[in-house]
Amino acid sequence: MSVNKEDTIIQEQDLSVANTTETKDTNREISHTVTLYAEPIIHFKYFTITNALATSWVVIIIIAIIAITLNKKIKEVPGKLQNLFEIIIEGALTLCDQVTNSRLLSLQIFPIAISAFFFILINNWLGISPFGGFGLLEDGDHGLAFIPFLRGGTADLNTTIALSVVAVLGANVFGVISIGMWKTINKYVNLKALGGIYTKIRKEPTVIIVAPITFFVGLIEIAGEFAKVASLSFRLFGNILAGEVLLASISALLVFAAPIPFFFLEILVGVVQALIFSILLVVYFTVSATDHDHEEHKGMSKEEGDEVEEIENIVHA
Repeated sequence: MSVNKEDTIIQEQDLSVANTTETKDTNREISHTVTLYAEPIIHFKYFTITNALATSWVVIIIIAIIAITLNKKIKEVPGKLQNLFEIIIEGALTLCDQVTNSRLLSLQIFPIAISAFFFILINNWLGISPFGGFGLLEDGDHGLAFIPFLRGGTADLNTTIALSVVAVLGANVFGVISIGMWKTINKYVNLKALGGIYTKIRKEPTVIIVAPITFFVGLIEIAGEFAKVASLSFRLFGNILAGEVLLASISALLVFAAPIPFFFLEILVGVVQALIFSILLVVYFTVSATDHDHEEHKGMSKEEGDEVEEIENIVHA
């Protein structure tokens, strides 16, 4: 069978182009840059799963498995694992008591605080774990981009803001449950201070100046709640993201032994940041559950206390 010479030339050209393209794909560099945002790894029709969200789900599964396992193996004579967690919990409760000054209040706040601690801690550690070496390769403008399957959820601002909003709103809800709706609202919109002008102006003329100031201080407290959200979220996000950037930079410069000390440093930073967030959460819950009016009344005489109580009853009515 004869072969056309032109067909042979075209086939050789196609083969050379294919080999050139394959060589280019092989020589393309794989880059991995730490971004401010979480990278998407799975796309559904109306929903995108990012690597930070996937990590948070993994953390929840890990915590659930540990909790179920410990619950099934609780014994009167604790084993090694149960003994370890009992030491951790007792130490955490003691630390919580130093903030609340009340074991009863500590027991009420502790489940939320310890849950936040372990969720943040495991998220911080998973973000720098070797499991981050598994991921996807996506074709980008500057070559192949590596996207890890797992990235610390706390390195995503969406996660830290969500945690902060839950902490601040939860503290106010806890305040309503502990001291009542009226006293919680009066921390921010102090109508009682304005109402006291009419009852105290004869005995204390300065109340006409002090009461409006007290009222506006309560309004400033509302801005303070938003500041708490910003402070909690950006502190946690900034520290964890900075750690990831540091490890990536050191690994790019010196691949082998150099990143090891920084890796252990970031493990410590993960513990510290989780502890700071949890302690601040306990502080916010304690402040919200504190009846400041009751504390102020402690230093008053019985007559003054009765007068304040009467004013409060009038305002409530």
